[in-house]
Amino acid sequence: MKHTDFLVIGSGIAGLSFALKASKYGSVCLVTKNVVQETSTRYAQGGIAAVMYHPDTYEKHIEDTMIAGHELSDPEIVRITITESTDRVKDLIDWGVDFDKNPSGKYDLAREGGHSEFRVLHHKDITGLEIQKKLYEKAKNKANIKILEKYFAVEIITQHHLGISITKHSTDIDCYGAYILNPHTNKIDTILAKTTILATGGIGNVYSNTTNPAVSTGDGIAMVHRAKGVIRGMEFVQFHPTTLYNPSERPSFLITEALRGEGAILKDFHGNSFMEKYDPRGSLAPRDIVARAIDHELKISGEKHVYLDAKKINKTVFFNHFPTIYSKCLSVGIDATKDLIPVVPAAHYSCGGILTDPWGCTNIRNLYALGECASTGLHGANRLASNSLLESLVFSHRACEHASQKINSIDFIEGIKDWNAEGTISNEEKILITESTRELQSIMSYYVGIVRSDLRLERALKRINIIYQETETLYQQSVITQQICELRNMICTAYLIIKEAMKRKESLGLHYSIDYPPKED
Repeated sequence: MKHTDFLVIGSGIAGLSFALKASKYGSVCLVTKNVVQETSTRYAQGGIAAVMYHPDTYEKHIEDTMIAGHELSDPEIVRITITESTDRVKDLIDWGVDFDKNPSGKYDLAREGGHSEFRVLHHKDITGLEIQKKLYEKAKNKANIKILEKYFAVEIITQHHLGISITKHSTDIDCYGAYILNPHTNKIDTILAKTTILATGGIGNVYSNTTNPAVSTGDGIAMVHRAKGVIRGMEFVQFHPTTLYNPSERPSFLITEALRGEGAILKDFHGNSFMEKYDPRGSLAPRDIVARAIDHELKISGEKHVYLDAKKINKTVFFNHFPTIYSKCLSVGIDATKDLIPVVPAAHYSCGGILTDPWGCTNIRNLYALGECASTGLHGANRLASNSLLESLVFSHRACEHASQKINSIDFIEGIKDWNAEGTISNEEKILITESTRELQSIMSYYVGIVRSDLRLERALKRINIIYQETETLYQQSVITQQICELRNMICTAYLIIKEAMKRKESLGLHYSIDYPPKED
């Protein structure tokens, strides 16, 4: 049984930035299910939105965020995030993150869909990778931070593990740490913590086509749901409108929205611009609108993809700002400066998650949620491009401020028992897991995707319930493995998405139902 002041689960921008700041106040144990670098942060191309220069203002960024979120965003949370954006970007710069500058020495700001000004700081088209590398370099050299790679969080520890009954109506649930699968022993370790921080990332792998890495299986959301924590907004799953059409590849390669910010135009299979039919902002409309427009174009044409025309972008700008995209396209026989780029939408980001307050606190005491697994209230019904990295930074900082003030008044819990694996056997039939995973992803993609209906959702729920019953039986009988835990977490996440979608009897933002068309339609 191990003890730590701060247990951080997840190694993206949220987990690493919290760990770096919390290491001043106590011991930090950072647990990550893969290697530290394999996170959604690493794959973030576009950048981080922040107000840096005139004529941009906090009010403009706030307004853009509220409009993109279909006015469902929490105004207080939006104002906190945007007004603290400049200071949090300066934290990254102090940690060594190298954002691109123009010849005048100012930061070279990009513009993306839904933004009224140029405000996206970037490092070419690999901003996330640059951030991930610099934060990891800092964290691994901190004596007070212990990093456990390829350790998998199975459950958070609450009163339930002391034999005390808790329900979803309980108002006094406490978190004492987590049970962690140790890759060296294949047994479950108990890590007790004064404060536990979930920074477990997204949910993209509940869908067949996603930009997310394989680690994005909704682990934190599922653990909190099982612990009777509050989850909200799961119906709002953002599909990135433009990923490279390459069916054999997973995850899908993302074509950043910044390319459209530089002038790239979406075109149909016949080479005609089509976005003007759907929104006066054309190819720079917010993501939910663009993704639905592409989905509609594919349904009426019967084609597999649309195109992104980037041929008018200055070649020097293209090579300097988007070298990774150019190289990737070239590797599949496409010269993006001369050829149209085939693109399709893919599951990209969860705007819902674990409910938190302005300090990152969940309804479970001493448990914080940060980054994509959290629902702070910033995104509402649709996330504004490049606000996600900013959200992670802002609320990691605020969570550290909150947690550090009370860390010395928290005692480690006594009486927690080690994980009981009695009566379980090693499951040799991996086909039971892999086929259930594929079936789950197919159900979600066909019935709970960009466009939904009551009938599709009802059918999805029936089929998910069957997979849930089969998997729970298998889980109870089997020795714990990461694969069965991930499947279990994806089933839980899919269930939450479906149930929340069924409750919302309207089309709003990322939840679009043909049974409840928006009034403007």
